[in-house]
Amino acid sequence: MTGHLRKRSLVIAGHRTSISLEDDFWEALRDIAAARGLSVPALVAEVDSARGAANLSSALRVAVLRHYRAAALSFSRV
Repeated sequence: MTGHLRKRSLVIAGHRTSISLEDDFWEALRDIAAARGLSVPALVAEVDSARGAANLSSALRVAVLRHYRAAALSFSRV
């Protein structure tokens, strides 16, 4: 696991924004987006639209955590 923060600029809902996340979270977002047939900006836009008052970087980390927790729960039920 790498703790290096990477800042990336994306266009979300028509506006440019910069997001800082650790490399592992960027990799997880790419994997989740690919599995869902989305681009990373499209996935980030989904999280952005549902995050309420939460910080976008935090909301993205939580979205990744929820994705993998759901996957782990469904795996353990098999």
